[in-house]
Amino acid sequence: MSIASPPVTARPRGRAVALAVVLPLLLLAACSTAKADATGVTSGSTDGVVKLVIAEPVHGVGYLPLYVGIQEGFFAEEGLDVSTVTLQGGSAHTNAVLTGDAWAFIGGPEHNAFAAARGDKAVVIKAIANVVNRGNNYLVAAPGLTYDGNLGAFLAGKTVVTGAHGSTPNSITLYMLKKAGLEVGRDVTVIESADASAALAIIKQGQADVAMVSEPILGRGVAEGIWGEPFYNVPQELGPYAYSTINVRQDSIESDPKTVAAFARALVKALAFTNKEREKTFEIATREFPTLKADVLQRTLDRSYKDELWEWSGKVTPESVATALAVVRASGVLSDADNPVQYDAIVDMTFIDAVGKSGE
Repeated sequence: MSIASPPVTARPRGRAVALAVVLPLLLLAACSTAKADATGVTSGSTDGVVKLVIAEPVHGVGYLPLYVGIQEGFFAEEGLDVSTVTLQGGSAHTNAVLTGDAWAFIGGPEHNAFAAARGDKAVVIKAIANVVNRGNNYLVAAPGLTYDGNLGAFLAGKTVVTGAHGSTPNSITLYMLKKAGLEVGRDVTVIESADASAALAIIKQGQADVAMVSEPILGRGVAEGIWGEPFYNVPQELGPYAYSTINVRQDSIESDPKTVAAFARALVKALAFTNKEREKTFEIATREFPTLKADVLQRTLDRSYKDELWEWSGKVTPESVATALAVVRASGVLSDADNPVQYDAIVDMTFIDAVGKSGE
């Protein structure tokens, strides 16, 4: 299930207007005939199974452990029927949780910080587990462009395509441009798109020189000759980074800790499986991404393991959150200098810590 993405827009100067997508309540109705409560939990099932919808901004390889948990039945073993819905556009996946159309979203915990910085006490969202613990993005360039190691000099005068404003790829792009001493509109042009795959056509048609991409779009572009191997590896450059956590409303945690605990246990099992059962994980990936050629998918997974993309323990560390917040602060997306958002305000490791203590 997906929502049509808005048109690609070029933003040669200034900050982009954040994209907002309002979700219809039909999302859960399409997934189940039972009724969802205000926190996105579907009740009324005759078999006692709890149905949970996880909103994702893109269906990507980075979220593979979540798909493993679904396909291998780890969530089912805990009495959970977990499904995902892909919602493109800035903060659409976050909005799904805020409105109760989804139980959780998988994405950057900085989205939790945005509400905290506004002092919004009505709906507090916290990260309960970590999945992607590296900045899952790479810079690639159109054929014929050669990177000499000086990022600022290389990007000056060029056009870069990235994610929608408010998305983590977009924030990383702005963060890197600022560190390189470049100003959007003056030194570099940025094209923003809610559709991750749009970078393929944009680069191919010569509308941009450089793209900020992640797998599987990265691998597709390499295989099709649209761009070469990444010239800038964000996972290696930025280190531990809470890039994609499982984020749940505080009232879900308080009203139904049993479900949160069950989800955490299942996810840790899925992470362990992804780490240890790599051949079987590849088989699951082929079902999740059937349009990817096997060799492209294999290279994609090899890159992900090599770059230590996933956090096998499921823990969200203060260090990884500090990096995530530094990115959105430097990019100007988060302004909390007067009252900086603290780790405990957007993260709750109670359930992951309990899994570790139980020895699972």
